[in-house]
Amino acid sequence: MCVLLCDDLGARVGASLELVEGDCPSAREGLARFPASPSTARPQVGGKDCEVADAVAEACRILAGSGQPLFGGLGTDVAGARALYRLACATGAICDAANGDALMLGVRALQDRGGFSTTLAEVRNRADLIVCVGGLPAGDAAGFFDRCGVGEAVVPQRHVVLLGGDAGEVDALAAWGARPGVTTESVPLLGDLFGTLALLAARVAGRAAREAPPALEALAKRLLAARYAVIVGQTDRLPTQGDLVIETVGRIVAKLNAGTRAAAMWLGGGNGARTVNEVFTWLSGLPLRSRAGPGGLEHEPLCFDTQRLLDEGAVDSLLWVSSFDAGCVPPPTALPLIVLGHPGLAPAAARPGGVFIPVSTPGIGSPGHLIRTDGGAVLPLAALYRDTLPTLDHVLVELTQAVRSERARSAT
Repeated sequence: MCVLLCDDLGARVGASLELVEGDCPSAREGLARFPASPSTARPQVGGKDCEVADAVAEACRILAGSGQPLFGGLGTDVAGARALYRLACATGAICDAANGDALMLGVRALQDRGGFSTTLAEVRNRADLIVCVGGLPAGDAAGFFDRCGVGEAVVPQRHVVLLGGDAGEVDALAAWGARPGVTTESVPLLGDLFGTLALLAARVAGRAAREAPPALEALAKRLLAARYAVIVGQTDRLPTQGDLVIETVGRIVAKLNAGTRAAAMWLGGGNGARTVNEVFTWLSGLPLRSRAGPGGLEHEPLCFDTQRLLDEGAVDSLLWVSSFDAGCVPPPTALPLIVLGHPGLAPAAARPGGVFIPVSTPGIGSPGHLIRTDGGAVLPLAALYRDTLPTLDHVLVELTQAVRSERARSAT
């Protein structure tokens, strides 16, 4: 699921699910994962078809007997996230999204230093200088420049800078320079991204830095002279300890805001991860990689990493959720496994004791809501057809009730 959630695109049901009213490679790829008619997938226990009630009962048995469950993947919408939170509270589960390391980079930087953020609409309407850190927006954020109106007359003159990036990205950026009112520039790194940004921060702050190359010196001057500068990056493309990159960008933006306007935008949280993180935060006051445990609410952005927990044997069951992407499979594990998601995930749970329940995908077979990468909008998703599969929140409500009932019986 694209992080930009472009609402200027449309889709229709034909021989296949077709993109209309615009073009987006990420949207086309996503639609290709789904048939043009409702799925006939069945729940499974141990790789064999069964009824939903039987699968829920087996999932209940696993979670009710688990001392420390882990909820991973977390690919769902607002309603699914609300239901996941209630089940997590009922079971004391630790919750971590797929690609949670990238998501936590922004969370940790915000917790430690705060920041100045913006929205896609603000970038479109105001940004005259856009600096892409570490590479051009790509993957599920590849439509960023189109989404932000680069080349449109809403901002007569924009300058786009690539700080770092490979030769292919330099060529791709140059092509944007052919658009009306757009100029481009590529600035190579001086060493690594950490050192380059630290040097840029020093020059923006007016501190002496004799080793600053002319291109970096010119970029500092551009930032100081811009009416509205936006520094953009993708959290999943940052190096290890990328939260330090985010903090350094935050220092640059804070200094610029003393005399002009500037902001940072960190793109990420696709496949519902941003949505679930926002929902958990407003329900509990804590982001993901948290749990409601014996000691109350706990947040451990490093210790509660999915792979680390599995490697250390710190959890004894795994519930995996991926409503949007059949390619988002659970990590290899011998633990009792429950998979709720796209029908294509059935093989991931087809082993003794494994539970699989196919659920409807918001925006395909059922309506829903997602929070965009900038946090600036909660966007409604209209169904393309009425699905035969239950929604994730419906399954989780039944599962939560069953777990509470089972634990109440065990306690008496």
